[in-house]
Amino acid sequence: MYDENVTASATNPVIPGFHPDPSVCRVGEDYYLTCSSFEYFPGIPLFHSRDLVHWTQIGNVLDRPSQLRLPRETPSSGGLYAPTLRHHDGRFWLIVTNVAPGEGNLVVSATDPAGPWTDPVRLPGVPGIDPDLAWDEEGNCWCTISGVAQVRIDPSTGETFGEPRPVWSGTPGAAAPEAPHLYRIGDHWYLMIAEGGTERGHGVSIARGTSPNGPFEPCPANPILTHRSTTRPIQNTGHADLVQAVDGSWWMVLLGVRPQGGTPGWHILGRETFLAPVDWVDGWPVVGEVNPELPQMPWPLVPTAVPDERDDFDANELLPSWISLHDRPAEHYSTKERPGHLTLRARGTSLDEPDAIFLGRRQQHLDFEARTLVDCSEGTGGLAVRLDERHHYAIEATSEGTVRVIARVGSLRSVVAQLPLPSGPVVLTVRTGGAPEPHDSRTGPDSLVFGVETPDGATKDVASLDGRYLSTEVAGGFTGRVVGLYAADGAVHFDWFDYAPGSR
Repeated sequence: MYDENVTASATNPVIPGFHPDPSVCRVGEDYYLTCSSFEYFPGIPLFHSRDLVHWTQIGNVLDRPSQLRLPRETPSSGGLYAPTLRHHDGRFWLIVTNVAPGEGNLVVSATDPAGPWTDPVRLPGVPGIDPDLAWDEEGNCWCTISGVAQVRIDPSTGETFGEPRPVWSGTPGAAAPEAPHLYRIGDHWYLMIAEGGTERGHGVSIARGTSPNGPFEPCPANPILTHRSTTRPIQNTGHADLVQAVDGSWWMVLLGVRPQGGTPGWHILGRETFLAPVDWVDGWPVVGEVNPELPQMPWPLVPTAVPDERDDFDANELLPSWISLHDRPAEHYSTKERPGHLTLRARGTSLDEPDAIFLGRRQQHLDFEARTLVDCSEGTGGLAVRLDERHHYAIEATSEGTVRVIARVGSLRSVVAQLPLPSGPVVLTVRTGGAPEPHDSRTGPDSLVFGVETPDGATKDVASLDGRYLSTEVAGGFTGRVVGLYAADGAVHFDWFDYAPGSR
């Protein structure tokens, strides 16, 4: 919903939390954007905006089992990589890589971006990751992939014409030329890529030519964007896409991170989506500053979209912001079994298992509090903050009458605190303890405080855990924290879930 009493503001990130690899397109006055979703189902969140700043999730592109196969052996940070979203000849097209075993590159399309989207067209003749789509004046569709190579395809059938051929691959010797996007702008074709790896060395470079196949002339100012070797609060800037706004101005969406604490700086929310202005000088794009505060926008901003932070599980269908691991079979996830509740039935014995039953939402704020009312009379489960199967914290209630806080860090798993469970359903809580002052280089990004609400509404803290161990710098991978609900044994019933942003 929209709150017209809230003043719209322009700040970065424009889509906070674990929303990496943004791809954007404009149709009329509407902007649409997608991001990578990795091992989570449904796949590829889809956002809509009228001002490039305020985005509302309107669905997920791959939301049916027939569209998305993520077998249980798909590891964390596997699954769906780097979609490209385009609009051509009255249809929306999305191409993406599924790196799960036995999968590959695929294309789906829709007339309405809110769906339904078609079942996938497989692309066995397109290798690699990070595929892009672009159409030339003759209607030929060109697919460019990381490396960087290019092949003509028919996106309706998956047919390829010839073998992929190498094209411009960025700065000689630079690591990981990836995330290619090909555009026709003015008299030139522009090939923009990311390079340097998706960590602190990340950057964006571009080249141009008179044909979609090149040869491509590199921009003399490459990289046109990077924050490497700086102390800027936004780092790892790269994997970008360009869009021309309604007024003719140009903009770039890109991923970046917000490291917190001391050295090396821990980012906990994953790679987020940022926005930057673009000017054109001598036929080359010049990217403006990527700062927490965006410049004055050249058009009025729409009122701030107020997300649904509380779910009472009264609807038959779950909100599109909810994600689960690998799949969502009805026998394990239900809002109908007990009306007004979410019922999770365990598969696997803990969040350590690849087939764990977990339903979460991305942590989108550096400070937050989450609460849930849980009935564990028929099983064991609770509230967790997850980065992957080897890095997560949880507070769980059991049918045996205990509440315990569990920490999994790498190969170590420990029950760090335990206390008797109050009778009946119980409110479990988790909140950030805030980022401590960086008094030395070892200061972490935050703490996660788990607790139980007492009958008088107060919160009894059970354990406080160091947040650095749920960060990408510790765990590795490409995702961010997800806060949610899980079942480890039997059936667990959740009456409601509430997520409240903090001050950051």
